[in-house]
Amino acid sequence: MFIAFVSRLRRLLLPIVLALPMLVSAQSTGKPFTTEQLDQMLAQVALYPDSLLSQLLMASTYPDEFEQAVAWSRAHPDVKGDAAVAQVESKDWDPSVASLVAFPEVLITLGGKPDYVKNLGDAFLAQPDEVMNSVQRLRAAAQKAGSLVSNEQIVVTSQAAQATAPAQTAAPTTIVVQQPAPPTQVIVIQPAQPSVIYVPAYNPTVVYGTWWYPGYPPYYYPPPPGYWFSRTIATGIAFGVGIGITNALWGGFNWGGNDVNINVNHYNNINVNKRLDVNSKQTSWNHNPVHRQADYRGGNTQRQSLERKSQVAGREAYRGKDAATIGSRDASRDRAQQAMAQHGVDPGKGSARDRAQTADRDAARQKMQNADRDAARTRAQQASKDHAFKGVDDRQAKQHIDRGSASLSASQRPGSAATRPMPSGGNRGTAAGGGAGNRAAVSSGGASHRMAAPAGGGRASTTSAGGARSGAGTRLGGAGALGR
Repeated sequence: MFIAFVSRLRRLLLPIVLALPMLVSAQSTGKPFTTEQLDQMLAQVALYPDSLLSQLLMASTYPDEFEQAVAWSRAHPDVKGDAAVAQVESKDWDPSVASLVAFPEVLITLGGKPDYVKNLGDAFLAQPDEVMNSVQRLRAAAQKAGSLVSNEQIVVTSQAAQATAPAQTAAPTTIVVQQPAPPTQVIVIQPAQPSVIYVPAYNPTVVYGTWWYPGYPPYYYPPPPGYWFSRTIATGIAFGVGIGITNALWGGFNWGGNDVNINVNHYNNINVNKRLDVNSKQTSWNHNPVHRQADYRGGNTQRQSLERKSQVAGREAYRGKDAATIGSRDASRDRAQQAMAQHGVDPGKGSARDRAQTADRDAARQKMQNADRDAARTRAQQASKDHAFKGVDDRQAKQHIDRGSASLSASQRPGSAATRPMPSGGNRGTAAGGGAGNRAAVSSGGASHRMAAPAGGGRASTTSAGGARSGAGTRLGGAGALGR
């Protein structure tokens, strides 16, 4: 009886136990890589020259095409340098992937580890700051251990790291994961001869000294046996055969901004059918989701975000704007969102991107409203002006002007009523220049007027061309005295 119960219980629990790894994997999807994981991952490639490492990181964001390039290099192990890149120009690969066929040693060494390549690319896409800080920690450790020094193949230089503004922290109740301090110096690795690249090979468990995360030992992927560059690495760093290049390497690190720059001239010289149309000699790299079929670590949300970013960068480049500035701005915004996500804050709600878009919409709406008000004000002013001058050219108005002028001339002729002596006992009139006691009112505001002079000493009024009676009159008179 007991045995039957245990057997039934086991059958009930078995599906749950088998589902636990899947649940854990689903829960970990989209989470940032830890510092331990990043150092473990990047130990394999951190000592590559900057130009080669930057293009490897770019190419790793396209794991599908990366595998296709690996297959091509295995089929053409003796083709390298610019000649190899020229042979794959017709391939519909991202240029960063195509550039790696110049270095078959890199492709074939990492080609058997697709999960490693995908994780490397996902880390670089989502956590560029942490990735580049990890590279600097590893280089500093190798330099301290005496493994990283200048020689005939590479030149190693150090410079003070540029201070960056600290990420804003979230609410006081948020649990903040402690991150290691950024490196205080930047170690740059360049080829001793710019046109010759030596790919380093080394054992990460040796060159970095005592490993600082025992629970996360560094990955070590030695070159596979059977290839011309195969060799055994005991201690230190070994270098393969120098590979001559002219334009195959066009990437480089911007350590101050923690992003990747592109030398536009070198890029366009080697990618003649995929040229960059930008108005600068240098621009920032931007991931293009069109060249990736594999899922992103952040799922569809990350894919949509990268698609929008790629479209914006394309439009800005077409308008002739500096893509480096755009890339730096977008990278800063993405880093802020990543910091918020690591601190437990949902960047999708009220994020800086949303606030910026809302502000842009409000500004555009306000600008449109102001334009409408200005247009309405202009129309109203024009209408008033048109009304004020209405009738200036009217035929009837001209007739009114002519009659008024004729009437005034008649009143001034000798023998007219206006010049005859005033009868005794007559009405009061103006002595000089008056019109038989008449008062003439002259309009002061119209372009045309009509003068009415009654014969019996009435008041003369003026009327505007529009027919409105004017109340502004002036008395015609002289300096004479009143007669009785």
